[in-house]
Amino acid sequence: MGSRKVTSSEPLDWQGKHVTVAGLGVSGIPAAKVLHARGAHVTVVNDGDDARAREQAAELEALGITVRLGDGATLPEGTELVVTAPGWKPDKPLFAAAREAGLEIWGDVELAWRLRGPDAAPWLAITGTNGKTTTTQMLASILKAAGLRTAAVGNIGVSLLDAVLGDEQYDVLAVELSSYQLHWAPSLRAHSAAVLNLAPDHLDWHGSMEAYAADKGRIYEGNRVACVYNVADKATEDLVREADVEEGCRAVGFTLGTPGPSQLGVVEGILVDRAFVEDRHKNAQELAEISDVHPPAPHNIANALAAAALARAFGVPARAVRDGLRDFTPDAHRIAHVADVDAVAYIDDSKATNTHAAEASLAAYESIVWIAGGLAKGATFDELVAKSAKRLRGVVLIGQDRALIREALARHAPEVPVVDLDRTDTGAMLAAVQEASRLAVAGDTVLLAPACASMDMFANYNQRGDAFAEAVRELGS
Repeated sequence: MGSRKVTSSEPLDWQGKHVTVAGLGVSGIPAAKVLHARGAHVTVVNDGDDARAREQAAELEALGITVRLGDGATLPEGTELVVTAPGWKPDKPLFAAAREAGLEIWGDVELAWRLRGPDAAPWLAITGTNGKTTTTQMLASILKAAGLRTAAVGNIGVSLLDAVLGDEQYDVLAVELSSYQLHWAPSLRAHSAAVLNLAPDHLDWHGSMEAYAADKGRIYEGNRVACVYNVADKATEDLVREADVEEGCRAVGFTLGTPGPSQLGVVEGILVDRAFVEDRHKNAQELAEISDVHPPAPHNIANALAAAALARAFGVPARAVRDGLRDFTPDAHRIAHVADVDAVAYIDDSKATNTHAAEASLAAYESIVWIAGGLAKGATFDELVAKSAKRLRGVVLIGQDRALIREALARHAPEVPVVDLDRTDTGAMLAAVQEASRLAVAGDTVLLAPACASMDMFANYNQRGDAFAEAVRELGS
């Protein structure tokens, strides 16, 4: 960790500035409106030219904003700054032209950071391959339990522009940030930040694992109080070591084991803090019990420890950590207990859309009938299956790329019975649950943790999880 003093940027004069906004949608439209309201000449460019895009364009054009549909590649003449939707890939021709012209390229997070006022609430920022949303919501719950005005914002909940520019006054913000958002946020400087874990994901966008990790690591740049890392994931600690932070900022680890000094961890079922206490070499502060974490799966306890570390970095008392964790209810489709049928538990973790998330989910149960499959997005499954084989009672496969999982099972768990459902219609989920119930015995868990995206069969992972829950209810009726 290098040290430096980071100063705030000066307020920008937007009057008459020519800004190109890349992309309509949830971030592009608000950005265009905010910049237009500040007197900028805004041109929105968008690759698509469908009915929805034309409707959005009409809304902006009525305000006096220029919109070019079907041409997201050409940089408008006179552009002085580009503000992009986070999902636009860095290798777009538009960005090459902007870089050639010496222009800055900002995302919505960078824009929000630059537009915040002099008395703006500090940001506690969270990223990682998996667990971001849950950890951010846990953090917000803990901060609220401490009596602080806060919101979960960024990649979830309230938009950052709304949080920064709205009438609501906040003491601190819990900010979830994706690797896309971090790539386009060069001047972001959080109070404290956490990288929960790192596993291959979105490599088609970033180009390599190294580039993906580097973008995640941007969250630590300029941190003032704490860089929170995962002791079990050395790559996250490496990012802390490489970060350029403010003088006095500390590295704080979280672990499911007994914590060392400057760490949070678990001792005999108690979440404890050995980082934000006096004489951390000798003392520890009890924060909460494992039973206060819902659900108390190992990876969710890790999420709770990361949230607690950020809250403690902000000065939150131990009691608020416990109360906030008790008050927290996870979103649907994240290790959600649907029902027990004939002494078998049915768990919906449809949000486990990649192998890293599925591995964490599988590690939470001892004897599992696993429902998996969907769109693999280029993933391989050998490591996941090898690590989880001893827990598998049986497997039911659905979806377009199920053969990849079947082949990994044949290599690493040949004794595990596999039902391969050769269908990708939405009704396949009912058949999958029925097959899983036949494989399960009392005390088992039937776990939907697909390790794949859902769009081959469903609109999104929410619809997939709903289909699973409906099938379980039908099974128990």
